[in-house]
Amino acid sequence: MNKIKTVIIFSGGMDSTTLLYKLLEEGKEVRAISFNYGQRHVKELEAAERTCKKLKIDHKIVDISFIKELISNSALTGNIAVPHGHYESENMILTVVPNRNMIMASIAIGYAVNLDFDEVALGIHSGDHAIYPDCRPIFIECLTRIAMHANFKQIDVCTPFLYLDKGDIASIGKHLGVDYSLTWTCYEGKKKPCRKCGACREREEAFKKAQLEDPLLQ
Repeated sequence: MNKIKTVIIFSGGMDSTTLLYKLLEEGKEVRAISFNYGQRHVKELEAAERTCKKLKIDHKIVDISFIKELISNSALTGNIAVPHGHYESENMILTVVPNRNMIMASIAIGYAVNLDFDEVALGIHSGDHAIYPDCRPIFIECLTRIAMHANFKQIDVCTPFLYLDKGDIASIGKHLGVDYSLTWTCYEGKKKPCRKCGACREREEAFKKAQLEDPLLQ
């Protein structure tokens, strides 16, 4: 039986890193693609590079930072301060990057078609649903239809964490032996996680649920 060939959209955060380990455990052939879209810092991209180097995964970082001026109405791409608080807080809408997942998925699908691969994988999970429209099941449903019809080559969309929360993902990572010391989640690009932004808050809750110590806080 031929291996399933997968392009993973790889941020370098704990969700996509856990997904990468999962895809490899399933015996899939994987290539990773990351994006510089003009985000506040490149620490996640550096994390992605470290993990791919460790796992010997072919990894491309695509520079689309020229779009920053077109999607600057976000704390992650513009001059807006990163809000503090939980993801369910109303001010977290400031972290939404306009159409980000659609832009990245479109490029990743094209890459998969070009490679004659079978699917594109994303680490989207249920904790993203509340604040990010392009992480909700309806978006994935529509994206899957687009990926099946946009080219002569049909591409599947793989989102195994879609109905799991970040704690569930951390538990999967614990089983898989994911090296979370190589990941980065915080919206700030400082030496240590700020522990105040929504991303940090959710990560801490996830590690607590999985009964794991976060190596970035040691």
